[in-house]
Amino acid sequence: MADRVIETRVQTAPFDAGAECAALVRDGIVGAVVSFTGHVRGSAGDVLELQHYPGMTEGQIAAIADEAARRWDLTGGLVIHRHGPLPVGAPIVLVAVASRHRGDAFRAAEFLIDWLKVKAPFWKKEGDRWVEAQAADDAAAAGWQ
Repeated sequence: MADRVIETRVQTAPFDAGAECAALVRDGIVGAVVSFTGHVRGSAGDVLELQHYPGMTEGQIAAIADEAARRWDLTGGLVIHRHGPLPVGAPIVLVAVASRHRGDAFRAAEFLIDWLKVKAPFWKKEGDRWVEAQAADDAAAAGWQ
């Protein structure tokens, strides 16, 4: 969808959060850019592997982004989620939203990350162990219903 308010990408490549956020600013329109960058947690040497089903994952993330754009007055945004093997400390997700006012940007960013945690179809593997869903993530997302 060419006129999507929030762009979405699923990729293996690293991203530059600062450059991505700067690209959302358009003179005279944007009053706030709020971003969240998530990083892989763990011990030195650990690797998190994220798997996904191409097509399904992109579609679900786009639907989440479209819902945020419907709920809040946004001028633009971006969701990048990485997949593949990622070492501890690597950036894994970027949520960045721009709006005329900070309140819309803060709420949309929080909504996006909460819903991505439970609705984006990724499978996480730490070493030889699959990571289970977290009840706290489900509770956070349920608060936006």
